Amino acid sequence: MLVEVRWHGRGGQGAVTAAELLAHAAIEEGLYAQAMPSFGAERRGAPVQAFNRISDKPIRTRGSIKEPDVVVVIDETLLGLEEVVEGIKPTGVFIASTPLSPSELKAKLGLKCRVATVDALKVAREVLGVPITNTPMLGALVKVTGLVKLETVLSKVEERFGPKLGPLNVKAVRRAYEETGVVD
Repeated sequence: MLVEVRWHGRGGQGAVTAAELLAHAAIEEGLYAQAMPSFGAERRGAPVQAFNRISDKPIRTRGSIKEPDVVVVIDETLLGLEEVVEGIKPTGVFIASTPLSPSELKAKLGLKCRVATVDALKVAREVLGVPITNTPMLGALVKVTGLVKLETVLSKVEERFGPKLGPLNVKAVRRAYEETGVVD
């Protein structure tokens, strides 16, 4: 098993942190994992990517992911960019933060793979009080892929954000997990 994940977000939204949290959760569960950011001189708000590889065997491959099994778009404004759908495998899953239903988004983007959506921006604003959607999108990813257990992710989120912000982020992950819809 080797699953490759490509995250799309904007600088300051936490795509890199989400990839790191997913990798830590996978390692906690006895898997091998990588988390890699991909950005240059971008500033806050500029498009960024992050990547994960998760496997039950040691991972020798390094570098960016061109044909992901999973694409996670944590900022809806990026859905118009060609690179967010580029290379996704027909057997893969496309997960996006948007108020659109999975069927609406699948038709809009012309995707052939599974599509999942959650209004992570709404969740983030209501639960966290800020428009940062990385932890809600972790909840969506866990629900749709089952790569790692929800409880493991919650533990890593709480550990990363500490006693003040940890409980709020845990609540955001859980809520997005519950609200994520998917269509084949």
